[in-house]
Amino acid sequence: MSHDSSLNQQALLYHEQPHPGKIATLITKPFSTQNDLSLAYSPGVAAPCLEIQKNPDDAYRYTSKGNLIGVISNGTAVLGLGNLGALASKPVMEGKAILFKKFSDLDAYDIEVDETDIERFCDTVAAIAPTFGGINLEDIKAPECFEIERRLVERLDIPVMHDDQHGTAVISLAGIMNGCLVTGRTLEDIKVVIIGAGAAAISCGRIYRFMGVHEIYMSDSKGLIQAGRNDLNAQKLEFVAPEGMSQREAFENADVVVGLSAPGSFSLQDIACMSSNPIIFTLANPVPELFPEEVRAARPDAIIATGRSDYPNQVNNVLGFPFIFRGAMDVRSCTINMEMKVAASQALAALARAEIPEYLNEIYKTRLSFGKEYIIPKPFDKRLIVEVSASVAEAAVKSGVARVEAFDVDVYKQQLSERLK
Repeated sequence: MSHDSSLNQQALLYHEQPHPGKIATLITKPFSTQNDLSLAYSPGVAAPCLEIQKNPDDAYRYTSKGNLIGVISNGTAVLGLGNLGALASKPVMEGKAILFKKFSDLDAYDIEVDETDIERFCDTVAAIAPTFGGINLEDIKAPECFEIERRLVERLDIPVMHDDQHGTAVISLAGIMNGCLVTGRTLEDIKVVIIGAGAAAISCGRIYRFMGVHEIYMSDSKGLIQAGRNDLNAQKLEFVAPEGMSQREAFENADVVVGLSAPGSFSLQDIACMSSNPIIFTLANPVPELFPEEVRAARPDAIIATGRSDYPNQVNNVLGFPFIFRGAMDVRSCTINMEMKVAASQALAALARAEIPEYLNEIYKTRLSFGKEYIIPKPFDKRLIVEVSASVAEAAVKSGVARVEAFDVDVYKQQLSERLK
């Protein structure tokens, strides 16, 4: 039996036994007497209902809303598998719910919406939004995902984020910032090539530009996005190169390449043209554009990151979304803005530079040290919830989108440190 076949069998058993699926509900209050019943349901439950009718913010006081995420998809871009449909996306959405709970102690319900029309999908999500304190959109294909997120952010007063767009952007930015530090570069002076032009690629380009990167080139399946093409959507038009320019020309003396496409979408010949000490992120998953061994053989001076857990410097979205939503929801932010995403990136970058706790060396069976092989934190770093969530919450307060009346970041950090004990 091949490795892939064996893994598939293990995964199917894992999802089937002893109970189908990966999540269930949990009762959080005493419920064993007649009095408990009268408080939890009729007649006692009328009291919080009436309070919430008078003051909608009391939903955060009397219900689970403030700690509850809706993980919502229509299944049009499931992992790297494509348009599987809403129902087939459910295992992924349940998995996302587990990650929220494990890493940030946020509860999550998965909602699979069998709808591809943008307006009807948005109407559905908006109609059920009162249930949740935040909404994580997931596995929705581009370019529809951009419009869906935009509309829902405008319509709703809770944090909404399409993680496929922004998660990779936040974590890769942290890696690039640290890569620049290791190699003596600045964001303002680097030349970046992005291979791929889907949701994650566009979001990466936008956050890099926000942080001061001036020279960004982007390729899709038809080649470099340049002014001579007439098949570009509005998002791609943000990254148009001069007419007639080729992908190979974009790679010449480039400092950074971020692969968000497919195996073979850029070559060893491309990276050979890059500047010294290049920063090369091959993030297609599970099979990267180029394997690290190939990159290392061709460019021994490179800093390399992948989307895989079996190589150093994994760009893993679990470093972002649990803590971004934790911080946003704890200050009752009405949105997740660019300032909050950048704060998450900066906190991640700083954490990779901090002293390494011994438990991480034991978990990963190595001696971690900031440098080319360690520019991005590890997912099981217990400090993530404190440092990233607190930075996001503080950015929400400073940028004016939080609705808490008072915020003390030191007190909040102490509260966060108690959450996962």
